[in-house]
Amino acid sequence: MSVKEEISEKVQHKEAVVKNHEIVLHNDEVNTFDHVIDCLVAFCEHAPLQAEQCALIVHYNGKCTVKTGDLKDLKVSCTNLLNAGLSAEII
Repeated sequence: MSVKEEISEKVQHKEAVVKNHEIVLHNDEVNTFDHVIDCLVAFCEHAPLQAEQCALIVHYNGKCTVKTGDLKDLKVSCTNLLNAGLSAEII
């Protein structure tokens, strides 16, 4: 088999397409920064600095994506945020 024949061989490659969803946290006038930060650390696996930055983004922009991933995995985190009194949704 020549080099030219080897190069021209077809290679089959399958790619898995995974649709990631997002938890979007919305601003409210009820919860304190400390409560939001504590919830993001506890339920979204944020580092404290990351949680603080997300809380500031929510405060100034009205919303922030706080976690992305598979829908099944996000449901638990979003439910915990909602049960803690935060306003969140999965999109």
